[in-house]
Parts: sequence; structure tokens; C-alpha cells
Amino acid sequence: MTDEKIKDEFSYESHRVDIDGSKMHYIEEGEGEPILFLHGVPTSSYIWRNIIPFLSSLGRCIALDLMGFGKSDKPNIEYTTFDHIRYVEKFIEKLNLKNIIFVLHGWGSVIGLDYAMRHEKNCRGVAFYESYLRPFTGADRSLPYQMQLLDLQNHHHHYDIVKEGAPFVKTILAQAALHKFTKKQLDAYCAPFLKEGTGKPLAQHLQEIPMTKESTVNQLISRYSTKLTQSTLPKLLMYSLPGFLTPISSVAWAKENLSHLEIVELGEALHFAQEVSPTLMGETISIWLQGIK
Repeated sequence: MTDEKIKDEFSYESHRVDIDGSKMHYIEEGEGEPILFLHGVPTSSYIWRNIIPFLSSLGRCIALDLMGFGKSDKPNIEYTTFDHIRYVEKFIEKLNLKNIIFVLHGWGSVIGLDYAMRHEKNCRGVAFYESYLRPFTGADRSLPYQMQLLDLQNHHHHYDIVKEGAPFVKTILAQAALHKFTKKQLDAYCAPFLKEGTGKPLAQHLQEIPMTKESTVNQLISRYSTKLTQSTLPKLLMYSLPGFLTPISSVAWAKENLSHLEIVELGEALHFAQEVSPTLMGETISIWLQGIK
């Protein structure tokens, strides 16, 4: 399904903030209380370019690039999930963001939901799409995602990803989408990983995809998932059909276990409704946000 509102251009002014000697890049639009967008892997703030216009009249929309992604710096760190959590928390402190609305996608949900459940008093609500809501089980894995995980498990070119991540980005995007990305879109997502050695954040992500109960990231998800089931924050779950990270079983779990929850289907997609149905996603978040004010 093609959406006439889809634009490839990324026309937002760049901003940067220093965190531990490295620059974290972000864009912002609008005024008022913050609406903080966190992207997943292997994308960047670019993925929110067509969503922000629907929300910029309702608050200060801020979309950052995780360290090592987008236009943010690539410091000599391990790029673990816990590194990203630390940088995002310091970003929030640096910008003095209060009463945050989170808009989360993919791996960004691990970072955002962890923060929201540890700092619930500093949040007004959480909207999430294709997110990690509970620890990994077999029931959480759609067939396309299972196929991708199998491919990643069998990947024998770890150091090639570190050396140059762009080919890997193209593969991951293709596996998680029903549509074809335009050349401008692919160029935008691949640009951070063209130079030799820039793929380290991608390689680290491969090592941390939670495959077992014992993995540290899966334990992190378990902790915030438990708190999420007890949280009274307003929540918006958006999902696609057939979905990728959020199959119907996960939607059913959320409906049964999460309070103050609205659930909206965004039509036919795997992992990237922002690139297929940005109008529907933007309007959905806008209506929900206006309803919780």
C-alpha cells in the first residue's frame, strides 16, 4: 500500500549535544512538552521524518540518533544495549526533558521502555510499534523474524560487518519489509556505515539479540516488562499485519496484561510502517496523544 505523504527528503535542521566527549545528533520540531522518538537497528532519526509533522503542533518533537547511528559520532565504545541506555539517559538529562512522551520502534523500545519504567514519574505516556514488550519466547517470533534470526545465527562474516556495514544494512532492511526501499531511503540508512570500521554498532547488536532466558538483555526486558504490567502510564500499541516483532500473540498478551492501553492496527507491513503508512501512524499517535492530555 502506497502512501501519498511519503517523502524521502530529510529537511530538518541538525542539532548536536556533547555527551562524554562525543556528539549525539538529533532533530527537533515544535514547542511544549517533549515527545522523544527512539529508532531501532539499523535505522536512525530519518525513519521519523514523515511522522513528526503530525505531532509537532502537540509538543516538542525530538528524534535522536543513537550513538554510532545516523549522524551521531562513533566513539570507541562497545555499543552494548547498556551503553545506548546510558547515552540516552544522559541526553535526556542534558536537554532537561520533563514529562516525556516516548515514541518507540524496534530496539529503541528496549532503551525507552527501560527508561520509562525506571523513571515513570518523568513520563506522560509511551507509544510503541514493533517493540520488545516481554522476554523472548518462541511465540513472539513471526516466521519472517525466525528466518532472519536463523540467517543471523549462520552469519560467518562478523568482521566484514565491522569493516563495512552498508551491505548488511541493506540485507536487514530487505528481510524486514514487504515493500522496496527507494534509493534515497537506502542511501540514508546506509550512509553511517560506508566507511571502514563503522559497522561495530551493528556487529554488537547481532551479539545481543536476546536468544535465551540467561542473556543480559533478555533479563533487562523481563525486568521492565514486569513493571510495564503494573504501570498506569497511558500506552499505545501499534502493530502491522503480518508483523515482524509483534505477531498477534504479542498483541493478545498486551491486551490481557497491560492497563491504560490502546491498540491500533496500521495495515499491511512487517517492520517499517513508517515507510509504508506514515499518515496512518502519525494520525494514530496524534489522536492518542490528544486524548491523554
